[in-house]
Amino acid sequence: MKIYFSHLLVRFNPLNRILWASFLGVLLLFMSLNSWTSPAWADNYNKEILLNADFSNRDLTDASFTKADLRGSNFSKSDLSGVSFFAANLEDVNLEGANLSFATLDSARFARANLTNANLEGAFAFNTEFRQAIINGADFTDVDLRDDTHELLCEIAQGMNPTTGRQTRDTLYCD
Repeated sequence: MKIYFSHLLVRFNPLNRILWASFLGVLLLFMSLNSWTSPAWADNYNKEILLNADFSNRDLTDASFTKADLRGSNFSKSDLSGVSFFAANLEDVNLEGANLSFATLDSARFARANLTNANLEGAFAFNTEFRQAIINGADFTDVDLRDDTHELLCEIAQGMNPTTGRQTRDTLYCD
């Protein structure tokens, strides 16, 4: 049995060669650029129960923990910029040295949380609970807080954030 492939061969004249080479070049360029710019999908932990979970030293930029139960978890030295902790339970959580800049913290519970040297710059935290939280060296620059929460934090504010160089009391505009 003989198989003939002659009908599959394409004759390449100079113009076809140029077009074919251009097509392959563009295809290779697209494939190489696509491998360099692969999107980083944000993690979704919405409504998860993650008690005592270890998220320390992680890049969790733009992740979502909306209504998650994270009691006792460790987020120390993690990049949490842009994260949503909306209505999350963060009681007894370690956020020491964490970057929470521009995070959504509204309606979250940070009771007894360790926010030592954390950066909360630009975070949305209007209805957030910080009862008995440790905020030594935390940076609250441009964080919108309720008046009662502001007073509570000013009573305990002290220290300077080692990353931003700002005094905690100054970032809270304490008198």
